[in-house]
Formats: sequence, structure tokens, C-alpha cells
Amino acid sequence: MTDPRLLAIDAATETVHLALLCGGALRVRALPAGAQASATLLPAVQGLLAEAGCTLAQLDAIGFGRGPGAFTGLRTACAVAQGLALGSGRPLLALDTLAAVAESAHQRCGVDQVWAATDARMGEVYAACWQRLGPGHWQLRQSAALYSPASLAAAVARHPVAVAGNALALPALQEALGSVDAALVQIADAAPDGAALAALAQAAWQRGETLDPALALPLYVRDKVAQTTAERLAARPAAQPSTTAP
Repeated sequence: MTDPRLLAIDAATETVHLALLCGGALRVRALPAGAQASATLLPAVQGLLAEAGCTLAQLDAIGFGRGPGAFTGLRTACAVAQGLALGSGRPLLALDTLAAVAESAHQRCGVDQVWAATDARMGEVYAACWQRLGPGHWQLRQSAALYSPASLAAAVARHPVAVAGNALALPALQEALGSVDAALVQIADAAPDGAALAALAQAAWQRGETLDPALALPLYVRDKVAQTTAERLAARPAAQPSTTAP
């Protein structure tokens, strides 16, 4: 069987990750997310393809990180992948962002069971628990959900396996996990990076998990993207009484 030619994009976190498998070689890119991502993503894709001497029409499929993650990033990755797939007549591969974090943790530390956890902002965390079945193939033990640091620590206590992802940079999560197990394996640099995306995309392609581009949708775990003014005010520390004489 010839190696598949696959492009994969994930923009669910603070970094946009790209992967291109072509001719048995892997090429990756990492770009800043945010407002500039929409302007830099397509040129980066074109640069990867040109470097590999590959065209969109020669790809077997295009993968996108469906989330969970930043709303704007999820929509960007999905829309760009859809546009590229429709324009080239290629199918899509919907890749789970948290599974990519789990794959990254495996590639770094060899773990086969892991809580993948990414920063969801607003003091919360996206997380799911995964079991590795084979190269690039992960099975859910606990579906993706939105957690507070305390509730994720409680879930980890019930299923005490490694924890991976950028949510580990949150002091509140570190404090909560500290009460679970001081020896808990933590892999803070695990991310949905190019190498992890490529592994997931190749495994999904081999399992025949292609998707009609018209059916592609992001995975939204949170249905609220911002706090109201009242909520933001309520979350602020109480104002200290003035000690200045009138």
C-alpha cells in the first residue's frame, strides 16, 4: 500500500498547527493563532505544498481539528479545510483536537492512557480521557467536557492516569491536581502539533473515516463564549475600602 498524501490543520489552541504527509515525508508548520491566523494560514498551506512538490489535487484527504477549542479557531480550521476540499474534490478527515493532544503525549512520554486537557479560558478546561489502541488510534474512556479545575481533578482522581496539555499551565489546575497524587505524570508541552495530527490523520485514513466536506462541523463543547458585564464585575475582587480621609 502506498503512503497516503494527507494535509491536516488544527487551530483550536493558541497555535495553528499544520501537517503534510507526502511521499513518505512529514512536513509541519506552527503559526500564531488569533486575528492573524486567517491571513497566514492559506499561504502557509501553499508553502508546505510547494516545498513537498505536491498539489491539492494530489492529496488523498484533508484533515481538520474539529475541537473542542477556541470558537474562532475551530471555525477557521473547518472553513479552510472545507474550502480546500471542495475546490480540489478531496474528502475530509475530522480529527479530535484532544485526541491529538493525547497522541502528542504518547510521542513525548510513551503514555497510553491520558487525560488530554486544554485551556478553555474563563477559568475552565476542555478535557477527555483517552486509551491508545494503536498508532494514531485512540478510544475515548471519558467524553470531552468542560471542567472547572476542581471538577477535572476529581475526575482524574477517579481515573488516575497521566494528564497532558496546556491546561496544566493554569495555577488553579496545578493546585487541584496536587491533592490527587503527587506522582501524577504531567505532560504540559503536549499539543495538537503537526506530528500528532499526521498520526491521527493517517490512522483515520486507513480506517476509511473520510467525510463529505459539506458535512464538516466543529465540535463545540461550550455554548457560551463570553461572560456578561455583570458576570465579569462579580468575578472581580471586592474593592478595598478607602482609608483616605474625606
